[in-house]
Amino acid sequence: MDIQRINSLIRDIPDFPKKGILFKDIFPLFQDPIAVEMVITHIVNHINTTIDKKVDVVVGLDARGFLFGPLVAMRLGAAFAPVRKAGKLPGAVTQVSYEKEYGTDIFEMQQDAIKAGQNVIIIDDLIATGGSAAGAQELVQKLGGHVLEFIFLVELEFLNGKSVLKAPIYSMIKA
Repeated sequence: MDIQRINSLIRDIPDFPKKGILFKDIFPLFQDPIAVEMVITHIVNHINTTIDKKVDVVVGLDARGFLFGPLVAMRLGAAFAPVRKAGKLPGAVTQVSYEKEYGTDIFEMQQDAIKAGQNVIIIDDLIATGGSAAGAQELVQKLGGHVLEFIFLVELEFLNGKSVLKAPIYSMIKA
């Protein structure tokens, strides 16, 4: 896979969503179907060659994790479960509060999205401080699931977000 090609499709947007934040915009990637296919194939190959347990559920974080999560889940023969911001999911939900790089927020999952003992991969476009990923991990654990690994397209290494996570992480691009 051509990581340089993928990286060239990710734009830096300064001072978004707040002054001092350098936002990594992945949406140009989706204008190139071959690049999207390369990313999904790479992630699935990584999972199939490094994780020796069956993945039961792929969890995608609101909202860009929804772009990769269902495609990866489909290829793995796994379920997909979204983690959403508060008030966006119908039915009974479990929620957690988490810290992110520019404030505090609340994540929710439907209470029946993960069954006790299921093996879970958590996927998102980017890891910065690790707060949202840690919040998702807490939700998965509250529902009885076991996080096998976190997968990110981009890791902002200088923020050391992986230090707050309690499972291995894999990132395709380190920035």
